[in-house]
Amino acid sequence: MDENVVWMPTSPESSNFAGFARTVGVSVGELQQWSIDNSPEFWAAVWDSYVIGDRGSRLIETSAEFAANRFLPDATLNVAENLLRHTGEDLAIVFRCEIDSLSRDVTYSQLRTMVAKAQAALVELGVVPGDRVAAWMPNLVETYVTMLAATSIGAVFTSTSPDFGVQGVLDRFEQVSPKVIVAADGYTYGGQTHDRLSALNEVVEALDSLVGVIVVPFCGSGDLAVVPSAVSWTDAVDARHESEPSFVRLPFDHPWYVLYSSGTTGKPKCIVHRSGGVLLKHLSEHILHNDVRPHDREFYFTTAGWMMWNWLASGLATGAAIVVYDGSPFHPDGNRLFDLADEVGVTLFGMSAKFIESIDKAGLRPRDTHGLSTVRSIASTGSPLVAEGFRYIYDAVAPEAHLASISGGTDLCGCLVIGDPTRPVLAGEIQGQALGLDTQVVDGDGQPTGSGERGELVCRNPFPSMPLEFWGDDDGSRYRSAYFERFPGMWHQGDYAERTESGGFIIHGRSDATLNPGGVRIGTAEIYRIVDRFDEVLESIVIGQRQGGDVRVVLFVRLRDEVTLDDDLRDRIRRAVRSGATPRHMPSVVAQVADIPRTRSGKMVELAVRAVVHGEEAKNIEALANPEALDYFANHPDVV
Repeated sequence: MDENVVWMPTSPESSNFAGFARTVGVSVGELQQWSIDNSPEFWAAVWDSYVIGDRGSRLIETSAEFAANRFLPDATLNVAENLLRHTGEDLAIVFRCEIDSLSRDVTYSQLRTMVAKAQAALVELGVVPGDRVAAWMPNLVETYVTMLAATSIGAVFTSTSPDFGVQGVLDRFEQVSPKVIVAADGYTYGGQTHDRLSALNEVVEALDSLVGVIVVPFCGSGDLAVVPSAVSWTDAVDARHESEPSFVRLPFDHPWYVLYSSGTTGKPKCIVHRSGGVLLKHLSEHILHNDVRPHDREFYFTTAGWMMWNWLASGLATGAAIVVYDGSPFHPDGNRLFDLADEVGVTLFGMSAKFIESIDKAGLRPRDTHGLSTVRSIASTGSPLVAEGFRYIYDAVAPEAHLASISGGTDLCGCLVIGDPTRPVLAGEIQGQALGLDTQVVDGDGQPTGSGERGELVCRNPFPSMPLEFWGDDDGSRYRSAYFERFPGMWHQGDYAERTESGGFIIHGRSDATLNPGGVRIGTAEIYRIVDRFDEVLESIVIGQRQGGDVRVVLFVRLRDEVTLDDDLRDRIRRAVRSGATPRHMPSVVAQVADIPRTRSGKMVELAVRAVVHGEEAKNIEALANPEALDYFANHPDVV
């Protein structure tokens, strides 16, 4: 057996993946290629298997323009009807947070009642199909209820997390002119309570489009009178009579969500996602790729400002319970999420690659301290998961679980490359293409690369969760430029990647963050993989710094408190990178910083660091969880 194989499926034929293959009349091994060669039929089969609605007769309306292909153009549905298709006393949402007394379990029947009440509140405010409903919310039950209520009447839902500052919220919501905003009075993180009512009032005063403001009393952190135009969720929603929700069926391409790009290089793009396309994509990923089943407990650590929140919400359509956590994953310590997994019986445990790295660095071994007996699958995203991360999971966390490293993003509200429960897992590799997507790696001319050769990650066929449009992009020029102009006839993801001999993928980082010393293109992930092995290094970030007519590699490291960067550690790091990668990867400079800036979903912002090192303005720092960290890089003595 290949020494890189870290997991083998024990009963692949019993998986949902295999069952679906039988449904469409192919073998497990043939399903991936069949789904690409017969893309319209594949998506129609997903609909027929899992969706409530009228599919219509046409499977696709083709166009010479890649982005203009329309799947199931005659179909009508309501996504909230699909997410609320289950009734009864089975759990729908399991909510936990840092304050134990606020924990709650919500059944599907209770959820439907809550949605009906919120729906009535929105209708009373005059919300109609196409209006925008915004949530500036923690990851609460009420956040999901708001989305479901808005979607049930055809309104477009958009959200961001409460730790965003006023300008960051306005950079997003001002563009889409919401009719109603739902916000919490505050949030908790790391044992601290943060009042948001004064900030909310600033947001409300700046949004001329609002006709309604509803405040969820989450942590009782302030006086609602601070927001004169607001009403409490208790009065606006909870006090209503119980009823059943109604659902307006709308076209397949009716907008469901507006999501936002990270905005670290400028004002965030408002990405409009279509109802039918995102639902189909999510169902294929939850049920087929992640083998989610009714009564499962599906958890992903996320905030309402990351697309994984939207992804997790779709788990309701499977009949599983979604496990929702709000707060710090390290409060009171790094065991918090594993405690949660044991307490509620998590079956799909979703986390970020950064979280895996952090608990490894902390020396945690959850398999020795927790049962984790229900965990069948672990998913990792947010940044590339290196081979050592795979081996750590199988050694220290869950030796029997299917580990699925996945990659895609806000742009498609799903994955381009993903796990497969019927195939072996190899350390450091994403297992393969998402079903229905002809995902490939191409060179600069758009030609497929061979295994082990690096290039650009693309999708060579249309798929239903391509965005409908960018908000305010009336002629579609920004949309076409973002995904289709670099390689005509393909979706260009903007990731630097390679195919492996096994058919898997390795992501080497974002294309716009690749380094070019001596004119040779290299990925940042290769350097991180080596530097992360150093026990002294908690985290690092690498950029290319212009110098003369060339680019030099500069590595910044955040070290453990008791460690100082000296010449010996610098030399050991540089030698390790040189021998573990190539001489071109070796950093010319290794410099110490006290903190490293990240987005709120945990992604490092290499472009922002590169900008300040070059004396340029870092765009939209409101998108950062810790923008003050950029100060450590501006005029750093080692790189001026």
